[in-house]
Amino acid sequence: MSNSKKLVIDLSDKLYNDFNRALEEDCKDKGEFIKESIILYVENKKKINYLDKMKNGYLEMAELNEEIAEMGFARDIVEFNEYEANLSECDFPDDYRSEKRRYILC
Repeated sequence: MSNSKKLVIDLSDKLYNDFNRALEEDCKDKGEFIKESIILYVENKKKINYLDKMKNGYLEMAELNEEIAEMGFARDIVEFNEYEANLSECDFPDDYRSEKRRYILC
């Protein structure tokens, strides 16, 4: 009992002629050529499906990633403003006459 299956297909004259030319170029028998063609097609289809899934995943995550980036940017702005406020209230090390000077940073 064999695990292989037979396949019968109809080809147009042009496709059949192209098929025979490819067989001559590759020096293979018809069965081996068709088997390799099917394997290549299936592998290529899997790659395309995988890439489509990755693309869709990135597109779905794009909005979430943008929100996260904006939250980080907003937090950076708050921290920068706090830093500037603290900096504007600090003492100069060489200024011994006054306790503190306030500066407005633009």
